[in-house]
Formats: sequence, structure tokens, C-alpha cells
Amino acid sequence: MGREFGGSKHAIYAWKTKHGGMDVPQAEKLKQLRDENGRLKKLVADLSLDREALQSVVGKNGWDW
Repeated sequence: MGREFGGSKHAIYAWKTKHGGMDVPQAEKLKQLRDENGRLKKLVADLSLDREALQSVVGKNGWDW
């Protein structure tokens, strides 16, 4: 089965295990959502570092936060 589509049986099995009953559009949407989730997590981490840095500066200057 796998060779006729240019992939190994292991790759086909791994894809089926991961994506079960999904069709191609659903799998593509899942990938887009995972990519967006990764970008959002990075954004939250960056903003958290910025906030921490600003709080440090405010604390050193004696301002109340």
C-alpha cells in the first residue's frame, strides 16, 4: 500500500495513527491551528518577559505598580 503512493508502510501507519478519521482539509486545518498556537505561545512568552523587565525598571525607580 505505502510503496504505490511513494511512502513507506511505516509512514502511512504513523499518519493514520496521528490523524485517524480526518480527511485532508481537516488535517491541514489542524496543522494551521497548531502553527498558530505555537506563534501565540511565543508571543505570550515574549510579552511576559517584557512585562517582567518593565516591572524591574519600575521597582528600581521606586514607582508603585
